[in-house]
Amino acid sequence: MPRLLKHEVVAKIAEIGLLPTFYEGNLETAKKIVTACADGGAKVVEFTNRGALAYQVFSELVKWCDKEFPDIILGAGTILEPSAASLYINCGANFIVGPVFNPEVAKTCNRYKIAYVPGCSTPSEISRAEEMGADVIKIFPADVLGPQFIKDILGPCPLSRLMPSGGVEATKESISSWIKAGAVAVNMGSNLIVKDFVKAGDFEAIKKRVENCIQWIREARGMPLFLGVEHVAIYPTEKADAYAIADWYAQTFGFSKKEGQSSIMLSGVGTGKIEVMKSPEADVRGHVAVYVSNFEAACNYLKEKGIELEEPTIKAGVKAVYLKEKDPAGNKVHLVYRS
Repeated sequence: MPRLLKHEVVAKIAEIGLLPTFYEGNLETAKKIVTACADGGAKVVEFTNRGALAYQVFSELVKWCDKEFPDIILGAGTILEPSAASLYINCGANFIVGPVFNPEVAKTCNRYKIAYVPGCSTPSEISRAEEMGADVIKIFPADVLGPQFIKDILGPCPLSRLMPSGGVEATKESISSWIKAGAVAVNMGSNLIVKDFVKAGDFEAIKKRVENCIQWIREARGMPLFLGVEHVAIYPTEKADAYAIADWYAQTFGFSKKEGQSSIMLSGVGTGKIEVMKSPEADVRGHVAVYVSNFEAACNYLKEKGIELEEPTIKAGVKAVYLKEKDPAGNKVHLVYRS
């Protein structure tokens, strides 16, 4: 059964702007593909129903994700009929994608309150699918219809959420043309998850490809480079150590605590966090983490302004770097990018 309702999945697809799609019969390889997509920033992934006993691979993939990566949202694609939709929904699919629109599949998805993304290629098909509850429409085949089709549809139907699929290239030019035409997201298969990369076991290349595509989507949307404050940090003093400080915030405001090697992170249900450092630092009262949409571009922007940076820290899903100079009050500042 699905663990997310349709509006949650639709919102996440729209937020990320990229929906990778793939089929892989080997479970361990499928896990690596999903991990590469998630590490690159695409945490909504479509697994296509194209091989023998594909649903069994998908079912095991869902169990693994729910245990190891609960923030990854898996859905099933190439669903043509309601029986297949029911099968995958009961295997844990959080959304259903089809190359065509089938009203009976729409009814099945509506019954389970999950998103249905049907393939459509005419205004009438799009309108009918939306009447049947589809919030995102897959424009297929995209390479035949082209970006102008989306732009023309959105003229009289500005509330439609259209996602091209089939022929979207993993290039800045291709992705920019679709997003600037008004696409809510792009659906990419073999042009993103390249078969030669999978065969060679080069999942880092897939991750980088996903990351690049998301950066191009953000640029095409006109997303600012500096998005706001990601978290603020407090350093311990002689009066209170890190645990006392973290406990105070947790008890006073009900924030949850997550302890790491060098700090304790506190967060509520909203955005923004408080990081309590475990060790004091001379002449530093605190630090501010600025959230960025493109880590490399943000670093280059500051360097062009004559601001020197320390050595960056690159981990799975996170990139960070401190500025060498402090702010006028003596606080350290660093950039943070999270995929």
